[in-house]
Amino acid sequence: MRHDQRPVAFFDSGVGGLPYLAAARALVPTERYVYLADRAGFPYGTKSREAVTALALASIAALVRHSRPKAIVVACNTATELAIDAIRTANPLIPVIGTVPAIKPAAALSKLRRIGVVATPGAAAAGYLTDLASEWASGCEVIKRGDGALVDFVERKFIGSSHEERLAAVQPSVRAMLDSGVDAIVLGCTHFLHLAAEFAEAAGPGVAIVDSREGIANRLRDVLGAGADDAGSGTGPRNDQMFLTGVGPFGAVYSGFASLYDLRQGGCLS
Repeated sequence: MRHDQRPVAFFDSGVGGLPYLAAARALVPTERYVYLADRAGFPYGTKSREAVTALALASIAALVRHSRPKAIVVACNTATELAIDAIRTANPLIPVIGTVPAIKPAAALSKLRRIGVVATPGAAAAGYLTDLASEWASGCEVIKRGDGALVDFVERKFIGSSHEERLAAVQPSVRAMLDSGVDAIVLGCTHFLHLAAEFAEAAGPGVAIVDSREGIANRLRDVLGAGADDAGSGTGPRNDQMFLTGVGPFGAVYSGFASLYDLRQGGCLS
């Protein structure tokens, strides 16, 4: 049977979903991938449900028109929390996978039964995390913290930053979590995965840093089915692309992320 040549699409408010794309590419290297960052709508974590839903639907519609993906990964916790049902309703013929903060594996790792979740301000304040904690970590105390400044740091300043600057950026959230006595910190915003190493360094060896990359990559492979292994060797040059919303050139920051993740600059979608 001929392999379905359509790409797998990843979507985020900005660059946060790129580590998820990298995890999927490592697990299923034979697929072709496209990525859309909603530069024009960033940030999502400070916006209302209605605004996030409208932005996500418009962006994903543009990506679907352009790329005709075989599957869509909403690699954004806030968009998943607030808009995943609307996204699935708008795309009934395309499997849509959302990202969920890794509270369940964090609960399994925590010996002290105290888990921290660092997320966007909107996600930290919403009932969604509380519901997840009730379902998957009922025996744990879950401490939530919104860190909008850290989201902005990753989106605007990560490229070109020094190790010391990255450590300084995570320190407020790490210190708040350590002061609360947690022994596991969930990176509840996809942007924070770019700083996973700095979180681990700042928190120290006694604190687990947990994210959902592996789970989402495995879920994608399950959705793609056996055909995911039939595309070829995966050893040739990649033809994966990164797109932005809005008007104008990629600029140094987005060009830097595209280069870091071996993505061709595909231009702007509207």
